[in-house]
Amino acid sequence: MLQFLPPGFEQKVTETSLGIMAYYTQAPGGMWDTQNSPKQCTLVCLHSLGGGSSAYEWSKVYGALAADYRIIAPDLVGWGQSAHPQRDYCPADYCNMIAHLVEQVAGAPAIVAATSLTAGVVVQLAIQRPELFKALFLVSPSGNDDFGVGYGFSLPALLAGTPIIDRLIYQFGAANEAAVTQFLTNFLFAHPERITDEIVQAYTFCTQQPNAEYAALASLKGDICFDLTRYIGQLTVPTTIVGGEKARFNHPGKTKRLAAMNRQAIQTVHVVPDVGVLPHVEAPAVVVGLLRAFLQSTLTPQPTPDVVLSGSPVEGT
Repeated sequence: MLQFLPPGFEQKVTETSLGIMAYYTQAPGGMWDTQNSPKQCTLVCLHSLGGGSSAYEWSKVYGALAADYRIIAPDLVGWGQSAHPQRDYCPADYCNMIAHLVEQVAGAPAIVAATSLTAGVVVQLAIQRPELFKALFLVSPSGNDDFGVGYGFSLPALLAGTPIIDRLIYQFGAANEAAVTQFLTNFLFAHPERITDEIVQAYTFCTQQPNAEYAALASLKGDICFDLTRYIGQLTVPTTIVGGEKARFNHPGKTKRLAAMNRQAIQTVHVVPDVGVLPHVEAPAVVVGLLRAFLQSTLTPQPTPDVVLSGSPVEGT
């Protein structure tokens, strides 16, 4: 993913129990350094778990924050340019690798921004080990089986769990430029004209890595799915949630229902107008503004926290 890095960033690696995990951070001597930055903070940006996902997903956002905050943006194991072990991935795998990243690379407690199913896994980990996190910025958080929808019995999950068919689905339905473009158009973006050639190339590059199908199919067939409503009420780490107004998955109504289950920890919900499920990819400038305000409020002592408690826990943008 080096060709898609923002200026001033470099790739590094860390050894996890599942193999090498690549991550991206500011190169020495760049805009940010521990001596001159006014804000001593590490922001960890975690991508979603769908075909073609990688740290690229957050690059337009973290690149804009690089002068003020230390950035750690990994390709989780199984994705991007990290190791792709042939295994049946499960939520515990991602909990372990995220915990390793925070402890060994970022330093705890970290501020974490995470997307979709990864955001749901982060909620689980934050309940188990709250000391790892200072605050959470979650975009379209989900367990993919929320409110007991029975995702594992859906047709995509059943087909993805069928030998031979699963590989054909991946080869023809994900690992080529036409399939990536169609997926971004039909499921992720509210406005297809916002899909750039670079976005298509970055996603396609990741789908074509050797053994990339193992992690992608594990998500599709439901091996990493769970009902987030069983966990969200136990969260104690201060959290802000962001969702897209026109998201086909994780629509605003669902996001509001999740937030209402824990108004003590989930302090604010932003619904970004006229975007789909990945507002940080489709409208990065808007998310940069939301994330910058979130970081500033998190790092500035607040005698009376601005917690949204009345009526709907939604604070629009």
